[in-house]
Amino acid sequence: MASAVYIRQAKVQDGGAIAAIYAHHVMHGTATFDTAPRSEADTQAKILECVARDWPFLAAIGDGVVVGYAYATQFRDRPAYVSACENSIYIHPEHLGQGVGKALLAALISSAESSGFRQMIAVIGGGEPASVALHTSLGFEHAGRMRSVGRKFGRWLDTVYMQIALGAGDSAPPPKEPT
Repeated sequence: MASAVYIRQAKVQDGGAIAAIYAHHVMHGTATFDTAPRSEADTQAKILECVARDWPFLAAIGDGVVVGYAYATQFRDRPAYVSACENSIYIHPEHLGQGVGKALLAALISSAESSGFRQMIAVIGGGEPASVALHTSLGFEHAGRMRSVGRKFGRWLDTVYMQIALGAGDSAPPPKEPT
């Protein structure tokens, strides 16, 4: 990774750049099963939602521009899932394979733990090998595969689930009990 890349909390003003990165992956890849890009306004709303809920939304900055982003949201919206999060991570196509993803995911793991999450789930659309390798390199373990649950670009796609414990994991009660 270039030494000029650093990671910080995403800002609402990053919404356009983040939406553009995501749009590329929507239109050209299978890591997301979305078929239409999110708007800048929708992206800004997601950043604000994460901030309001004390969930991490991080941006990787290189040469003054966003080159990648990652965030964690509660895995499911039911109260019993309050300690489990799902991660999302996308890198600008010109910065793939340069260590940006690994630095972002490592920072996200730490930030999610600080936010009180005890488990992080990666839901990897298309079973993308690079994403599986990235998550494995940071300690995620394979938790399952759902075969042919998505269809994009005229082909059936699997979803791979990977998981990592955060902090005390399930060895102690969480700081927030579901109500």
